[in-house]
Amino acid sequence: MSNPTSHLSVVIPFYNEFDNTGPLFERLLPVLNSITKNWEVICVDDGSDDDTMAALIEARATDKRVRIIKLSRNFGKEAAVSAGLLDASGDQVLLMDGDLQHPPETLVEMMEIQERGVDVVYGLRRSRKTEGRLRSGLSSAFYHMFSGASDVRIPADAGDFRLMSRRVVDALNALPEQKRFMKGLYAWVGFSQQPVLYDVEARRSGTSKWSISQLFGYAWNGVVSFSAAPLRMWSVIGICIAALAVAYAAWVTIETLAFGRDVPGYATLVVAIFFLGGLQLLSIGVLGEYIARIFAETKQRPLFIVEEKRGFDADSDA
Repeated sequence: MSNPTSHLSVVIPFYNEFDNTGPLFERLLPVLNSITKNWEVICVDDGSDDDTMAALIEARATDKRVRIIKLSRNFGKEAAVSAGLLDASGDQVLLMDGDLQHPPETLVEMMEIQERGVDVVYGLRRSRKTEGRLRSGLSSAFYHMFSGASDVRIPADAGDFRLMSRRVVDALNALPEQKRFMKGLYAWVGFSQQPVLYDVEARRSGTSKWSISQLFGYAWNGVVSFSAAPLRMWSVIGICIAALAVAYAAWVTIETLAFGRDVPGYATLVVAIFFLGGLQLLSIGVLGEYIARIFAETKQRPLFIVEEKRGFDADSDA
């Protein structure tokens, strides 16, 4: 099935997943042991405020190949994923969530596909029946919008659940940007990629950490990170408004020459001023979003801060 000498890393970000941690390892570890004995699981505690860290320490007590990275606060999933990838030493790296919606058993099929020379094997949902209609519809709309706005193509219904080769992980680790949209980065680095279908399981415990407003912010981050379409859109709107203004000026000129000038309409003037003022403020806001990202990159702050590590050196459990 797998080269017994190859090293497999599993990176899992955790945020308030205390109730899911034990059941996850009960299913994951037997799968790993059936594939290879040379594996590691890197658990990234992204500033959980429940007992997730205690559950991870308990899992490490069971098997020392479980390693833990605790971030100093909640930096967000993209940062937690990046932290895990930086410390992953495997020839192959599996990325999955800690809520058991990514079935560990799918790894067997992923490994078989990657043995054919595929660099990235990503999980593709069979359906979104575990989500509500609103989330499912918004997700579908985002993928269509992103495909139209960006040169990078990300497959619909694919997330972080994926098995990557060492060179793909090295390419991702070499990217210096702060505002990360990992779905786009997975596609941007290229290499051969192939999907594997899986069924999203219902969360065993807890609820999704993503609210609708956070999902909108995540989608906006993706568009701004990989496309200049919002900026170009305002150029098109400006041209259209200018063309309408020229057409209106021509119509007023012709009407005045033919019938004489009427008393100008105050309401029309006020509406035009507020309409154009609103468009200008909105366009400045979009421009400001890009400038803010430039500002964030120039500060060169670290993507995350590690508070504690366990399992990466001899004294880390002391």
